[in-house]
Amino acid sequence: MMNKIPDSVIEIKLRLGGGGMQKIFKQTFRVEEGEKLLKASRCYLSTTAGPIAGLLFVSTHKIAFCSEKPLTISSMNGGFIRTPYKVAIPVEKIKRVEESQNDYIPKQKYIEIVTVDHFDFWFMGFVNYDKAFKTLQKSINISQQQSQ
Repeated sequence: MMNKIPDSVIEIKLRLGGGGMQKIFKQTFRVEEGEKLLKASRCYLSTTAGPIAGLLFVSTHKIAFCSEKPLTISSMNGGFIRTPYKVAIPVEKIKRVEESQNDYIPKQKYIEIVTVDHFDFWFMGFVNYDKAFKTLQKSINISQQQSQ
């Protein structure tokens, strides 16, 4: 059973002051000229090692996830380093976005993002699932309109 995402993200936002999520997005990911953040949502990214709590950023150019806490991984020199788990998917590389839910527990809803190169990413545990899904669709629609 997944625990609720700790409030440390909110604490970070408060420490950053004005423009909280926008600042986190710009400090964490390369932001292109004209790119606008549409929404940031607290959620989990499903991985083979288990779910990772973090923030899902939906912008006019990309879908990006950053873990709330850094992960510890082994380095080439035999030591360990702590680094955030980050994923950035350019919107034009998204083949489809699918809604899904647990057949036995309908309140457990998931968003699957499939890329044109056949990678899939599963996000879950949204505070406001419907709004997150609609914002993803909006981002894809904006990208499609700009490419025409």
